[in-house]
Amino acid sequence: MTRQATLHLLCGKVASGKSTFAHELAAASGTILLQEDVLLASLYGDELSTLADYVRCSRRLRQAMTPHITALLKEGLSVVLDFPANTIENRQWMMGLIKTADCQHQLHFFDVPNEICKTRLNVRNASGKHEFSVSEEEFDRISSHFQPPTVDEGFNVLIHTAE
Repeated sequence: MTRQATLHLLCGKVASGKSTFAHELAAASGTILLQEDVLLASLYGDELSTLADYVRCSRRLRQAMTPHITALLKEGLSVVLDFPANTIENRQWMMGLIKTADCQHQLHFFDVPNEICKTRLNVRNASGKHEFSVSEEEFDRISSHFQPPTVDEGFNVLIHTAE
């Protein structure tokens, strides 16, 4: 008998704490962590130099991963999807996963002020441990596309704020 799987989704600006929290969630038994940044760096690292490159490669990755993610969920494995649920388009794809896999879900929304994100971003960039370095100017450009989740999208939202 398979257990009920949960798809954990992460929404928040760059350096808001999504990936750190994803690792915490993934520590649970029967839970798989899938990280967009790791996959993109491995598959398309040399092709990623602009926001348009990211959008193109991210779309290709989502398309390739869809059957794999739904298969994991249908088998009763929970998935922490460390892909940004930061736009309506991305969340529509994620809702499609939920419906196809007929699974539980939780959208973790990181409502963190830009100043805190930028401070964390500078620390992250200085560490050199992240797959991608993002400047404050790039942060601002990426953040201009950010769309917080709305009630009418149908997600179970849990809000996380800066501590």
